[in-house]
Amino acid sequence: MPTLSVLDLAPVVQGSTPAQALRNSLDLAQHVEQLGYHRYWVAEHHNMPGIASSSPAVLLAHIASVTDTIRIGSGGVMLPNHAPLAVVEQFGMLEALHPGRVDLGIGRAPGTDALTAHALRRGNGVRGADDFPDQLDQIFGFFNDDFAPDHPYRTIHASPGRGYQPDVWLLGSSDYSARAAAALGLPFSFAYHFAVDGLEIALDAYRSNFRPSLHLAEPYVMLGVNAVAAETESRARYLAAPGALAIMRLRQGRPGLYPTAEEAAEYSYTPSEREFVRSWTASHVVGTQDAVRAGLVDLAARTGADELMITTMVPDHDERIRSYELIAKV
Repeated sequence: MPTLSVLDLAPVVQGSTPAQALRNSLDLAQHVEQLGYHRYWVAEHHNMPGIASSSPAVLLAHIASVTDTIRIGSGGVMLPNHAPLAVVEQFGMLEALHPGRVDLGIGRAPGTDALTAHALRRGNGVRGADDFPDQLDQIFGFFNDDFAPDHPYRTIHASPGRGYQPDVWLLGSSDYSARAAAALGLPFSFAYHFAVDGLEIALDAYRSNFRPSLHLAEPYVMLGVNAVAAETESRARYLAAPGALAIMRLRQGRPGLYPTAEEAAEYSYTPSEREFVRSWTASHVVGTQDAVRAGLVDLAARTGADELMITTMVPDHDERIRSYELIAKV
């Protein structure tokens, strides 16, 4: 079994509040640290009422303050939404405060709709994937304080910056980020929890093109995985059902608070919606403890993944903790 970690989106459930969702994240981080999970990442999303993790750096500072050993990080910071200098100073500060525990996972998509992406940045343009290589170069330029003599930012020094670089990861759901991670000798995290297609192509591109670096001697692959475990299969599927309803509403352009299990059970799906749910959940690992173990072992064997990052979007906080407990025991 590969290393197990946790991805948290701080779900805001119907009848609850963002404040409660964030308190749940702090509580969950403490529990999974005690259970032996390796790292705890939070994901940046915007204009989604059912997700409270809009500012990873702020949330991670609080998570780090209530934990001791578990690694903390962004899964990820969506680079088009931010000035590289701001990202470096935020995560350099986290590394200065919590040395040796911080990961900076970087994504190249905005993680939101075009209008919200525009609102996140100053100016008339919205940065996209085409700007990603330049932004990534700036990240390392500020961390290393080594811009070329003719670079316009050569006189700017991030503080904290040099000497406070966390472990940098590239995140992706295609071979673009896989190739970039390979070229830079960085660890790569594939978003298998929402992008099944392209997995084999991306992993092959990463491993076959990997160049050892000061950061990493050999390729290192992590997969995001949707997983829910419970005492019975029916209970696990009942708890997991709100996730499918939430993502379906998001894809239909009507995101809202995260549904309760009761709401998901009572929802009447159209045939096309049922097909979407079937397709969306095909890669999820849901069931009893033994079934989840078998599913995770099979996924690791098929992909050669070094690490699995489990995301468990269960609306009931206690049931969510219980699922992570069951998975940790495998």
